[in-house]
Amino acid sequence: MATRMDLDGRPIKPMTICMIGAGGFIGSHLCEKLMAETPHKVLALDVYSDKIKHLLEPDSLPWAGRIVFHRLNIKHDSRLEGLIKMADLTINLAAICTPADYNTRPLDTIYSNFIDALPVVKYCSENNKRLIHFSTCEVYGKTIGSFLPKDSPLRKDPAYYVIKEDTSPCIFGSIEKQRWSYACAKQLIERLIYAEGAENGLDFTIVRPFNWIGPRMDFIPGIDGPSEGVPRVLACFSNNLLRREPLKLVDGGESQRTFVYIKDAIEAVLLMIENPDRANGHIFNVGNPNNEVTVRQLAEMMTKVYAKVSGEPSLESPTIDVSSKEFYGEGYDDSDKRIPDMTIINRQLGWNPKTTLWDLLESTLTYQHRTYAEAIKKSM
Repeated sequence: MATRMDLDGRPIKPMTICMIGAGGFIGSHLCEKLMAETPHKVLALDVYSDKIKHLLEPDSLPWAGRIVFHRLNIKHDSRLEGLIKMADLTINLAAICTPADYNTRPLDTIYSNFIDALPVVKYCSENNKRLIHFSTCEVYGKTIGSFLPKDSPLRKDPAYYVIKEDTSPCIFGSIEKQRWSYACAKQLIERLIYAEGAENGLDFTIVRPFNWIGPRMDFIPGIDGPSEGVPRVLACFSNNLLRREPLKLVDGGESQRTFVYIKDAIEAVLLMIENPDRANGHIFNVGNPNNEVTVRQLAEMMTKVYAKVSGEPSLESPTIDVSSKEFYGEGYDDSDKRIPDMTIINRQLGWNPKTTLWDLLESTLTYQHRTYAEAIKKSM
């Protein structure tokens, strides 16, 4: 493998990466990228390895020995500090990040995203190890624009809904709205990491993903992900399409979202890994502002894409409206529109997403249609 160069033309030394949550959706794509394109080693930590099994077996793979799986739960495992000490860099992807859980399991959500992350930050700080921590665009909460009157012309002004890492406020709903338990826990761990950097010199980078989408995201309850709870919007819609059920539009599907392809997003993470001088001390939005749609528009586009990849005709009534209370239960709340500002990541790492919404949906739904068909065949 030719020597890799960083963005400033310096050779990149092979490193050992301790990846917590390596067996998840993002972790599996990042492990693939690191194995295929770099000389780096990965200590892959997770409770499950199904999504990275193809990287671990057989021993004849070209990267054999460069990725080692450690089955552990960071909640209560004494091996964690030793593994962080063995590595040059720790990447923390572990989290409960399913919207329905924020309401129904707020304690688990807060513990998973704050309490369980504390030792990781502490061990990195005490052992002078670099940390890339995965946060969420949820930390921004509601936009300023959402508080304006519905007919206000200011709602069209980007200043009220385009989110900037270093200037946008983080606005959450009231304490009774438990949906914000996740965002609040994630924000507090960000503040702790930032404080460790300021007071104790921790080298850190914080990633704020804006709806990363692609193959291997959990989408079939009980088959490809947890059997309880309601997953994110794209996974919900995928599941409905596969089961030939109407797509449920919560409160009319008026909320707006942006979506970025997982392979584009992983390129950004690799740039952070290999360019510490440009990434340390920064918080990065990673999203695609060009792929912005309302949830209703997303449902319409996914219905068309799925008909194309599956060859099955769309339902006569492809969507139905439901209330958020009916769908998520009491205590739900939402943000209307969040568009990532990409100035900082573009300036520091020169990264821009490439994949259109149609293409990323086609790639994802093709994978999901095939996986679902295989799962049904096995169960017969």
